[in-house]
Amino acid sequence: MTAETAGSGAESPLVVVKSWPHGPCSVGRARRLLVRSLAAWGLAHLSGAAELVVSELVTNSVRHAREPRGHVIRTRFERLGRAVRIEVHDASDGKPEQRDASGDEESGRGLALVDAITGGRWGVSDREGIGKMVWALCTDDGSEGGPAEELGLGPG
Repeated sequence: MTAETAGSGAESPLVVVKSWPHGPCSVGRARRLLVRSLAAWGLAHLSGAAELVVSELVTNSVRHAREPRGHVIRTRFERLGRAVRIEVHDASDGKPEQRDASGDEESGRGLALVDAITGGRWGVSDREGIGKMVWALCTDDGSEGGPAEELGLGPG
């Protein structure tokens, strides 16, 4: 599978879209594609935070978006100035919600981590067709990159 890209000329594309099989191996593959994209965009310094975000979002999709069967997970990475918008699309209508996991729970902290890393710049939106899109924005410091409208912070 190759990533679909949109951009102009010989420059690195500003958008990278890829479909993934519904399985745990897709988490690491999506993470590696994002890191390569960030490096090409001159945003390698965002890799640590962005890797955690995409790992959490793709993992959630693999774990919780099992129905309807036979559908793939799709990631979309978009360079927005000094920021990257990360989207994970799946065919499940179930919307993830941030919760407070107790100290002895082994899971349940993923969206709290995404919220902390992105400074609250994440959300869940319907998408064309079935399913949902979960998006998050990683920036240099949680605020750089311009007004919310310019960054595409909304449902997009």
